[in-house]
Amino acid sequence: MAENPVKWLVLVLTSGLLFNIVLSTKTQLPKKTYIVQMDKSAMPNSFSNHLEWYSSKVQSVLTKQESTETDHEDDQRVIYNYQTAFHGFAARLSEEEAQRLEEEDGVLAIFPETKYELHTTRSPLFLGLDPAQDTAGVWSQRLSDHDVIVGVLDTGIWPESESFNDTGMSPVPARWKGACETGRGFTKRHCNRKIVGARMFYRGYESATGKIDPQDEYKSPRDQDGHGTHTAATVAGSPVKGANLLGYAYGTARGMAPGARVAAYKVCWVGGCFSSDILSAVDRAVADGVNVVSISLGGGVSSYYRDSLSVAAFGAMEMGVFVSGSAGNGGPDPVSLTNVSPWITTVGASTMDRDFPATVGLGNGRTFSGVSLYKGRRTLESKQYPVVYMGSNSTTPDPGSLCLEGTVERRKVAGKIVICDRGISPRVQKGQVVKDAGGVGMILTNTAANGEELVADSHLIPAVAVGEAEAREIKRYALSNPKATASLAFLGTRLGIRPSPVVAAFSSRGPNFLTLEILKPDLVAPGVNILAAWTGNLGPSSLPTDRRRVKFNILSGTSMSCPHVSGIAALLKARHPYWSPAAIKSALMTTAYVHDNTLHPLKDASTADPSNPYDHGAGHVNPRKALDPGLVYDIEPQDYFEFLCTQNLTPTQLKVFAKYSNRTCRHTLAGPADLNYPAISVVFPEKTNVSVLSVRRTLTNVGPPISNYHLAVSPFRGALVKVEPQALNFTGAGQKLSYKVTFRAKSRQTGPEFGDLVWKNGVHKVRSPIAITWLPPM
Repeated sequence: MAENPVKWLVLVLTSGLLFNIVLSTKTQLPKKTYIVQMDKSAMPNSFSNHLEWYSSKVQSVLTKQESTETDHEDDQRVIYNYQTAFHGFAARLSEEEAQRLEEEDGVLAIFPETKYELHTTRSPLFLGLDPAQDTAGVWSQRLSDHDVIVGVLDTGIWPESESFNDTGMSPVPARWKGACETGRGFTKRHCNRKIVGARMFYRGYESATGKIDPQDEYKSPRDQDGHGTHTAATVAGSPVKGANLLGYAYGTARGMAPGARVAAYKVCWVGGCFSSDILSAVDRAVADGVNVVSISLGGGVSSYYRDSLSVAAFGAMEMGVFVSGSAGNGGPDPVSLTNVSPWITTVGASTMDRDFPATVGLGNGRTFSGVSLYKGRRTLESKQYPVVYMGSNSTTPDPGSLCLEGTVERRKVAGKIVICDRGISPRVQKGQVVKDAGGVGMILTNTAANGEELVADSHLIPAVAVGEAEAREIKRYALSNPKATASLAFLGTRLGIRPSPVVAAFSSRGPNFLTLEILKPDLVAPGVNILAAWTGNLGPSSLPTDRRRVKFNILSGTSMSCPHVSGIAALLKARHPYWSPAAIKSALMTTAYVHDNTLHPLKDASTADPSNPYDHGAGHVNPRKALDPGLVYDIEPQDYFEFLCTQNLTPTQLKVFAKYSNRTCRHTLAGPADLNYPAISVVFPEKTNVSVLSVRRTLTNVGPPISNYHLAVSPFRGALVKVEPQALNFTGAGQKLSYKVTFRAKSRQTGPEFGDLVWKNGVHKVRSPIAITWLPPM
């Protein structure tokens, strides 16, 4: 989804509140899906396979009556068997049965089902990936590019899109173990050398909501929502000339890694995305042989060991798979991030230098700038129309100003342009409400939550979106003048917007309260007004009343920024096939930039003030630089486990992450800040007698064998920073050298301080953001 103004909804979308399933007419305890993690090595020899053992475990906790009922084919308890990135199963259980199962030998953890939400061209050129100027060979179409496979967990795929044309691609790698599953509207022939796999996962969804009605949605990998097609094409879409949305954003659309292949894993359905399905998809994707997993979904934050997606992503990382996840659309509120585990690359959203300008001309002669993707026979440019605002004041939205269904009276708006505040309902739906009530147009006004950020939409009615400052002026005019009028004009596509990029207001923000020492998000990438392939099943507004059909659509959200990074990670994997997921993440982060195209610090769209690492992480992704970072901060799976050993987890909780590797704590990290992360975050505790903190980092040389780096570090008001040594002199490729950073408090600050540490050698700049936090004294 592009935005979620009712942010508290995400916090309450847990399985306990979402669904209670009536399984039969008999009186029985309500059941819901639980994910059960098992100690694979604990299976007794009396069982021939793990599924048999799992089924026996479930049977052992059922009452006699319940055990008899499981004989019915329609009441199978075990719905998934996980074998690769995660070991265990998913089963439908009552709360009492789950509690009994948790006491059984071999059971490591039980996770209640969680519902996840979707976090929902120009970007390659904006990112410096222009084939016409590709002197570095980023898009050289080597055969090795075709060996990289990206698994996209989303709403499926629309295979007829030209973005998935496989012309010129080599045969599918022999190592690939994926499959092309069939169903309504999807056959084996829909897979090709570009779409190398397509699977669907729905057992958790059906357990929660009931059987899928094949007449209402495709029970197949086919995408009727559009979100999955858009993200898959952003990752690895083939070049398509003349791509556009109703004439907007005309040009060549291509994915970040056009030579890579896509495997679509459909985990989201009309009623949402459920954790047991997502977990099964991650498990299957790793077994199939993907190199990158792209997850534009989020379901809130819980402890590492209680987060099934975090646990599965840990397993994927252990198998060498890079996992990227969207940061969420909960901004600009602080502490609104999802997917915060250090082994997941967390991606926020930013704007590009392309816009879709439109204007509002008031009857008093003033003109205000906005954006729109409206395209229709009727325009409101040639004359003034009455304009009405149903709110009570110009600064605070109220129920009457939000244009919700059932709140707009025809007698008040017929023949008029209606001013509608953003919030609660989708932006395009507000326009439909106005249209149904007889309104001729809409001015969509930002509130304080959105600031000056402008997100364009393909409205069904002439509509212009304006920023908060313009909104106040327009609303004040409408409220004070009983004969207020306005006109709307639509100006097409404009490039070269300055400043850009800007951090999107909706992009979720840090700090990462799960572990303050792990700075999140990791970085930002284009996520506003992104053009990519679209489903043939739905109009560009996604409203059921929209009869238009388009091949490409323009969407906004961290759902759009995540696949940009996934695709760039695929490029890096093709060029550096032996790099670990952590090395790829390091290259992306340490080469990110923090200045816009006016050479000023990146700005926050919600305030127009400079953004900071809680907003943009390490900065804005820079693909060309990331291909040759010079140095990387590498992290082995055991290092991540050592990080978990600093998180006050019990041995049983830690075992969740040591499922088959038999890992134990070696206590190699003094604290979480010592994880070899590309960002540095230290926390001065409540105890004021702690005045010195130190962290260690190790860099691996991936540049020329002989490379000499010197140091630059920001000054801080609250602490003195000392780095030892101040020079790193590498004499061989792959060589590792370490340094120590000491922070000595000099004056406690009331808020966090930010800066950076940069290693330079004249060619490379290896930059790490620094955050210093002072907890309030006790």
